[in-house]
Order: sequence, then structure tokens, then C-alpha cells
Amino acid sequence: MRVLIINTTERKGGPAIAAFRLTEALKNNGIKAKMLVRDKETDKVTTVVTDKTWRVKKGLFIEHLRLSLHNRLGKQHRFRLDLGTSGEDITSLPEFRQADIIHLHWINDGMLSLRQIERIVRSGKPVVWTLHDMWPFTGICHYAHDCDNYMKHCGSCPQLNSSKDKDIAYRCFEQKAALLRQSNIRFIACSQWLKEMARKSSLLRGMDITCIPNAVDTRLFHKSSKAVAREALHLPADKRLLLFSSESVADRRKGFDYLADALSELVAIHPEWKERMALVVMGKDSDKVTFSQIPFTVYPLQYVSDEKRMAQVYNAVDLYTIPSLQDNLPNTVVEAMACGIPCIGFNVGGIPEMIDHLHNGYVADYKNTRSFAEGIHWLLTEGDYDMLSSEALRKAQTTYSETSVAAAHIAVYNQLTGKNE
Repeated sequence: MRVLIINTTERKGGPAIAAFRLTEALKNNGIKAKMLVRDKETDKVTTVVTDKTWRVKKGLFIEHLRLSLHNRLGKQHRFRLDLGTSGEDITSLPEFRQADIIHLHWINDGMLSLRQIERIVRSGKPVVWTLHDMWPFTGICHYAHDCDNYMKHCGSCPQLNSSKDKDIAYRCFEQKAALLRQSNIRFIACSQWLKEMARKSSLLRGMDITCIPNAVDTRLFHKSSKAVAREALHLPADKRLLLFSSESVADRRKGFDYLADALSELVAIHPEWKERMALVVMGKDSDKVTFSQIPFTVYPLQYVSDEKRMAQVYNAVDLYTIPSLQDNLPNTVVEAMACGIPCIGFNVGGIPEMIDHLHNGYVADYKNTRSFAEGIHWLLTEGDYDMLSSEALRKAQTTYSETSVAAAHIAVYNQLTGKNE
């Protein structure tokens, strides 16, 4: 069986990492898998790059310009929204023609337009689409936040500051509805949370949606010496270390401000932690952010893309904190657990599916910084840390291993092709 996995980037961003790991897992389990991307970051011969034609670049520029000019939206909003109007026709590529299964992942920011997805559907090849966020079943947004328009019909989009019923979000929603009416796409959600959100959308209501988590390479992400990791990273050996990681520390959806407030509350209630604890921050511009609101020492690390070094960072800390305000199935939680690191996050998105409360980590009440502070204290004092660590490791190895995740995908592919190979 030949599978073509399509994602905008090869290794940049959570969906890309998930798609890349799935490609490798499938290859390790007897499937001839290739990855088609716009931006390639490795020398993998099984990763193919699309042609970046001037038409595609022009189309993406126009799309970004429309979003930037719409109600004078700032640049930061541009990457939270996608009109699905720019991209490249891939149906003539030999890799597409040879494939038995076309597996879409995150195809935004000029990789595929809605019209090109329609061409893929019309080719007659079975199509699988993994949901990494909400964009496939909303008008134009990747995360709807408090808006529930997508359940009926997008329009009057709050992220556009729009009061028009038939704005560009409405028109994109209509285009997606027309596409999905004539297709038989099989959807995969990485978390039960996203699966349920998708089922609430009028676009995907009644569609076949399977839940399969992202994979992690447990040979790479595994438990190792904390002392050795700290020495290599020049981190203190005598403090309890927390880790916050985000591709961009300034991304409000990742909730760094909530973590800062929680840590302030923790020290206010338990002042002894002020000298006994430190925070490691990993992400873009972490060395340029002011951490004056953090009540103890902060060790900033730039965003790490090398997975061996990432595993070393996880192994150096005691807890992984993920105060995200909306998230699907974060790869970072899986990676930390595979290294035996207990995690703490809010009760939102797919996070409570990953963290089993008081068993391998702590699930705090949503946006409740006092609850988050109490969770950190419990994990480091009242909880059996060795047991928490062992259970985190066990779940990563059983639920998120490459073998189990690959097998679940192969079962879906076999259903669509009628093959058993």
C-alpha cells in the first residue's frame, strides 16, 4: 500500500511533527509512505517538495493582504485565520498518481486551497483528513474559542470583528459545505475532544470520524539521567525545575500569563518554593521576554527543533506545565510523558485525555490559577513522584507508541481500499 501524507511543513509546528512521525511509523510497519510538503527541513528522500510557483506565492500574498485589511486586523490575526484560497494543484504529481491513499494533515497557509482539495476528491482516490485544529469544520478560524457559529453556519465572525451575516467567513463556510457534500472523506481526530467538536459542526455532522492519537518515538524520547541532562544544559542541580514550552512564548493561547499568575500564587501560599524552584522556558524569543512576573529564577532556552536535545530538556526537569487555553493533543505532553515527566495542565481540549488526574499528572480547573498552583504543589510534595513518573512513562509507551498508532491508521486505510496488507 502506498500512502501520500500531505502537510504544509515537514517538521515545523505540532501538526508537522505528528505527520512526520506517522510517516516514519508507517514505513517501519511495512507501508510505503511518502510525505508531500511545501517547506522541507530534512534530507529524507521520502519527503517530496511542491513547486513554489509565482502564482502560489501571489495567491498567498493576496490572501494575507485580504485578512490584514479586513477591519484593519493586525498581523497576529493573520495566522489564526485562513481563507483556503491559495495553494497548488498536486494531482499531476507522480507521487499523487502512485498513491493508494491521500492523507491530508495541516494544509493551510498556501499548501492546498479548497478548490484543490475538491480536485483531489474528484480524482477518485480515497482521502483521509486528520484534524489538527478546527479549521476543516469552521469558516476560516483554526480555533473558535468562545464562538459557536460553526455549529450552524459561520458568519458575523468575531475574529474578523464582523457584524455582517454574509462575511468572508460565511462564504468560506459555504464553499466547504459544497465540497463536503460531494466527497467521502474519512476524518481522523487526534483527540476525543476535537472529535466531539467536529461532530457538533454542521459541516461534519454525520461524517465518519475516527479518533487516533499522535505517535511518539519512544526510542528517542525515553527516561534518562536527570543529573546528566542538567549538567549538559547548565541547569541547577539543587532546585525543582518546571518546564514551559511553546513554539512562541508570546502566543496567548498557550497561556504563559496564567502560568505566571499560578506561580505567584504558589509562592504566596508556600514561600519556601521561592528559593527551591526555578522555571525553564523553551520557545521562540524566550531570551527576549521579560520574566519579571515570575517569582523565582527563569532559565530561557530558544526553541529546540532537534529531538535529541528536546528529550534532554524534558529529562532535566521535574514537571512539564501546559497552561494552554485551547489545544488538541499537544505533542509536548506525549514527549514529556515518554521521558517519565509528570504533567500539569488545564481541563481543556485533549489535555485531560492525556493527563490522568492524580495518576500520571494533574488536571487543574480551567483558567483557575489557584488550582494550577495547588496542582504543582501536590505533584512535588503530596503525590508519589516515582509512581507518577512510572505511570506517565507507561501511558506513553502503550497509548502513543509508533506501533499502535500505525496499526490504527493502517486499519482505516484497509477499510477504504479493501486491502489487507
